[in-house]
Amino acid sequence: MSESKQPFTDYATKAGEPFKMSRYVWPGACILIIAVLAACLWSQARQQERDLAALRAQLAEKSSTLATDQADKADLEKQMADLQASVAELEKEKDQVLQSAKGLESEMRNDLESKDVTISKLQGKLTVNILDRVLFDSGEAELRPDGQAVLQKIAAFLALHPELKIHVIGHTDNVPIRGAARSRFATNWELSTARALAAVRFLTEQAGVDPRRLGAVGYGEYRPVADNATPEGRARNRRIAITILPDELAAADTAATNSPPAVPIAPAPPAPTTDPNGR
Repeated sequence: MSESKQPFTDYATKAGEPFKMSRYVWPGACILIIAVLAACLWSQARQQERDLAALRAQLAEKSSTLATDQADKADLEKQMADLQASVAELEKEKDQVLQSAKGLESEMRNDLESKDVTISKLQGKLTVNILDRVLFDSGEAELRPDGQAVLQKIAAFLALHPELKIHVIGHTDNVPIRGAARSRFATNWELSTARALAAVRFLTEQAGVDPRRLGAVGYGEYRPVADNATPEGRARNRRIAITILPDELAAADTAATNSPPAVPIAPAPPAPTTDPNGR
């Protein structure tokens, strides 16, 4: 037989050969493991860098939004401060107008009020009512000297308060126009309007009141303040009303005064008058 006489020794020798090769395999494996770990760490580092860049971008966006919000807040605060200042200024002007109106009312009452000239105040409007016997002759629309003197005093007060507007309103009693006056005034509408215009023309042309502050309207017999059945009531109804009001009320008041008055459906026949003034 050619087989070896020492089988166990030969086996041990053959089995030891792979063991001798391990000193070359392990270093390569370690290098491979290190390379894989390095690649993982590099990939993780790159991912962290991308995450950090995204966070920085979000932080920059938030910072920009915050800056914009702060700018908007500052702008809103400025607008609010400006509005509050405007409100305070308007309140101050309102108080000044009220004080001015109170002063005007007191001064006019002291200097003008009499049995023929009365002053009233309602809803912010100061009204001077002047009976026609002071201003006009019966059935006429030309101002008498006494009427001009009263209007001149009113104009002097108005000159001290240029912010106020003036409406001049003519009124009559319900006695129809008669006699020669019918050739000039067909009805009480025409007479009341002509008298209001005569007062406006005097205030603007003779007393120097700015025409842009004035308006005129005639109501005829349709807004009485007293009973037309008596001479005394008719005398109170024949009047010129000078309404003085702040600028902000003028537009609303104009709309109200320009609306057509309600004409009675069946007016009572006029009572004959014994009033010496006749109108």
